Amino acid sequence: MNADKETLRNIAHLARLNFEEKDEQKMLDSLNKILTWVEKLNEIDTSQVEPLTHLSDEVNAMREDEVQSPLPHDRALLNAPKKDTDYFRVPKVLE
Repeated sequence: MNADKETLRNIAHLARLNFEEKDEQKMLDSLNKILTWVEKLNEIDTSQVEPLTHLSDEVNAMREDEVQSPLPHDRALLNAPKKDTDYFRVPKVLE
């Protein structure tokens, strides 16, 4: 399968990519190399290979939740880059 410029433009639109027309041929060549590689993968016989469900055999080590006393207010404010008397100061994000 080979992609053409129209296919490349459609993919770029769906992915919200913008590139200049001078880069179009380079992008098209890269896309066609990827498609050629994927076609080669389809030639491999995988009938004897079990499906992969997890990338590793490791299991999450869960721990029990423990109730702890909260960090005192004055100690929490010690780490604040900006603070008022009792509050953290943060930059304004909404107008």
